[in-house]
Amino acid sequence: MIDKILSRPEFQTEPPVLVDIGASGQLHTRWKSFAKYAICIAFDADDRDFGYVESESSHFRKLYTFNHIVTNSDTETANFYLTESPHCSSLLKPRPDWIQEYAFAPKFEPTKVVQLKTRSLRSTLDSLNIGQVDWFKTDSQGTDLRLFRNLGDDRATKVLTAEFEPGIASIYEGEDKLYTVLQYMEETGSHWLAELLPKGSPRITPALLDSFTSQPLVKKFVLFSLKNSAVWGEMTYLNRFADEATLTQRNLLLGWVFATTLSQHGFALILTQKAKSRFSDPIFAEMEAYSRRSIWGRVFGLGFWPEVVKKFDKLLGR
Repeated sequence: MIDKILSRPEFQTEPPVLVDIGASGQLHTRWKSFAKYAICIAFDADDRDFGYVESESSHFRKLYTFNHIVTNSDTETANFYLTESPHCSSLLKPRPDWIQEYAFAPKFEPTKVVQLKTRSLRSTLDSLNIGQVDWFKTDSQGTDLRLFRNLGDDRATKVLTAEFEPGIASIYEGEDKLYTVLQYMEETGSHWLAELLPKGSPRITPALLDSFTSQPLVKKFVLFSLKNSAVWGEMTYLNRFADEATLTQRNLLLGWVFATTLSQHGFALILTQKAKSRFSDPIFAEMEAYSRRSIWGRVFGLGFWPEVVKKFDKLLGR
């Protein structure tokens, strides 16, 4: 169904636009089903783990890559803090002393401060003549919200899906925190929070962890046996489609694709009703039938069972 939708004329002239800030590692798994139809704009200032852009470029209709610091202002260069783990490098100064009682604190140890070229997100999109960002994904190590706001009000309110990874505990100086993202998105009212997953590290000092064993593999077993503490959060927002400017046929088609990709089948069904009330295209009836089948598939697959278990646990006081 996704292939049928994204093969339509609407997406030949206006393909989906994906922005990936902090694009280390590999292609975002959530994009695999529609990447070949999309334009992706990927940024990462720390190129030690940026190799995926070469191996994955063939999966996108078009891939732009920038080995720059992405900022919310038009400056030419900025200090960038390289850390033990390339996934923890940041425009902001890391403070491993603030998280010294967490097992993963050594990953944030600064190894070098370098001056790198910068690009503002807004000026980059302007230079590429990108008027609308459809899926905004950022893991910028402390600047997620300010980069989203740098899209400008018009682009930001039209984003169909937005992913953030803000901190809960303080790790970087002056970072955007999870509560500020919640507050801003609630105040703007253009998006609703579809997912909020706490992530983190066991609360144990590296020295205490080392005291259990000197064997690296056994140490990992000890580490993985400990319960994680909430240090940052993975947040996914979906557009409410409450603004008339957002309720275009293209956006409703693509919003359904994104909601379905995220298994938000109830919201996908809502979008089909909004679409059917505005447009006569029979594709929306097909999309509605697909969403209904997906919901029934969850029912027959005992998708409700985890909630039943929770109810029993509550009744039993566990």
